Amino acid sequence: MDSTEYEKLRKSITACLESSLKESRIAHTRSVARLAAEMARRYGADRQKAELAALLHDMVRNIGVPASNMYVKYLGLPERYLDNINLAHGKIAAELARSEFGIEDEEILNAVSYHTTGRAGMSLLEKIVFLADAIEPLRDYPGVDRIRARAEESLDAACIEALRGTMEHLKANGIPVDRDTADAYKFLVRNQDETEQKG
Repeated sequence: MDSTEYEKLRKSITACLESSLKESRIAHTRSVARLAAEMARRYGADRQKAELAALLHDMVRNIGVPASNMYVKYLGLPERYLDNINLAHGKIAAELARSEFGIEDEEILNAVSYHTTGRAGMSLLEKIVFLADAIEPLRDYPGVDRIRARAEESLDAACIEALRGTMEHLKANGIPVDRDTADAYKFLVRNQDETEQKG
């Protein structure tokens, strides 16, 4: 898209976020967008797409579980997303990005949809948005600095580290690991092993 169209879309999305999200969530979203744009430049992805996907990724994060469930049913999403806004919000945001903002670019929509869980076969853009969400400067949790350091060297290694940490956290708290997360981890580890064997 040209710069005029991009700026118009970015402003429209930003206005929507400012009217619907808590201030802390807006700060997080802006931080993710800045980091995603920076990582896109570094790793050769489309900066505009990275920024737009990052701006959209949490657009419905504050709607609450009842509204989330309504969207899950309306959109025909799998039942595992009911009563689970942590998993559902990316799926809902991707659908609203399409219907409310006219975004048809599947790479952007997938980056929004899978930013929480990851998935097997993530594109470069998906990895960037997934990691930017996990390691943006406002994030503070055990292991985040290690993932940040890995992201300076290898997106795949950083994604593996982030996914491993997520799965360990979920298991420690008795929360089932989403199948997309497990698949993403297995896919990346298998690819890493194959690369090392060839090297």
